[in-house]
Amino acid sequence: MFYNYGYGYYFDIYYLILVVPAIIFSMWAQAKVNSTFNQYSKVTTYSRMTGFEAARRILDANGLRHVSIERVSGSLTDHYDPRTNVIRLSDRVYGSSSVAAIGVAAHEAGHAVQYAVGYTPIKIRTAIIPVCQIGSNLSWPVIVLGLVINSGTMVNFGLLLFATVAIFQFVTLPVELNASNRATEALAMSGSITDSELFGVEKVLQAAAMTYVAALAVSLANLFRLIIRFGGRRRD
Repeated sequence: MFYNYGYGYYFDIYYLILVVPAIIFSMWAQAKVNSTFNQYSKVTTYSRMTGFEAARRILDANGLRHVSIERVSGSLTDHYDPRTNVIRLSDRVYGSSSVAAIGVAAHEAGHAVQYAVGYTPIKIRTAIIPVCQIGSNLSWPVIVLGLVINSGTMVNFGLLLFATVAIFQFVTLPVELNASNRATEALAMSGSITDSELFGVEKVLQAAAMTYVAALAVSLANLFRLIIRFGGRRRD
């Protein structure tokens, strides 16, 4: 990647050795989750339980009858909205009886359970979202402005803002892993799927977890690159 700060162009070797491998890893993780989901979307559960029914059972078993479930368009757009207490399942999950659909739906129900029991990492993530959004939007403008006016203090402040993105990804990882663990445990205890089907659910959720690992890797790689390039600058 080339940059020009008014005194010629230079090649950013740190982008090549730090960020590019993280991006490749991220691309692989996304391809892996898509291929794994597609693979187990073709495997129908013996019970014919749908994604909607799987999520509903987990919610009801945890006393969360007030949490509703809605269908949403798109592919892998499934999510839990804590503001409205609604789980939204995509078309390929809501009415599907596939192993992949059951896993995704149970995972989203796991998020609802996390909020209900006050799971600490998800409370931390919720609390830092506003700060992280500010950091994501302002970090680059602040860094560039600091370079233009040759202000090391402003550059370092921009780096601090950028670090909030990595912090958010760091906190998100245990939240997602825990939701998957809750999903597989709930499905295993319910006896509604076979051992081989549970294995498929675990494969789908493990592939999904790798996308969050990859997101953290990209954030950290970018942060380290910026710290190496611009950290500790002083006003000339």
